[in-house]
Amino acid sequence: MFTSLITRICAMILLILLSPFLLLLYFIVKLTSPGPFIFKQRRLGKDKKSFTIYKIRTMDVNAESLKKKLRHLNEYKKPIFKIHNDPRYTRIGKYLANSGLDELPQLINILRGEMDFIGPRPLPVSEAMLLSKKYDFRYSVLPGIIPPWIKTDGSALTTNKWLELEKDYIRNKSFFGDILLSFKTVGWIIQHILRQF
Repeated sequence: MFTSLITRICAMILLILLSPFLLLLYFIVKLTSPGPFIFKQRRLGKDKKSFTIYKIRTMDVNAESLKKKLRHLNEYKKPIFKIHNDPRYTRIGKYLANSGLDELPQLINILRGEMDFIGPRPLPVSEAMLLSKKYDFRYSVLPGIIPPWIKTDGSALTTNKWLELEKDYIRNKSFFGDILLSFKTVGWIIQHILRQF
């Protein structure tokens, strides 16, 4: 309970501090592509309870309807769907997705008690329900903004590999380990942003 309170307080402070930056991103997204600033999607969280996740929209508004046409480009094992050079990205969207900045609105999910800073990435309900039951360990903790495999080259991971990394994380989860990974993630994000220029 105490840890949960600290997590929510940190999320609130970050939202306040980052609000000018989020406002800037709002205008950039709205000026570079038609559609809403926030993308909402139902995901499966702790105890298999579904919730609405919030992200900065990085793709065209018809991205979901285009998914069927792009199935042949999927780089992950079913039911996971992911294309690293996804043609549905908007002009600014790919940059936001690659840097992880599109995940910032999930601070709201933390405030709502639906997510944590670190944990298994919540999958869309349609994909999560098709996962083998041997991966139900993912639902024993809150999903996170930062996945345990952030320190690896995510683009080179297979579906089974990152699921196993999540399992190892849950088995060895600790408060101080999460703090250390959070600081490493901030450094990774800064390096990734600088690499874009």
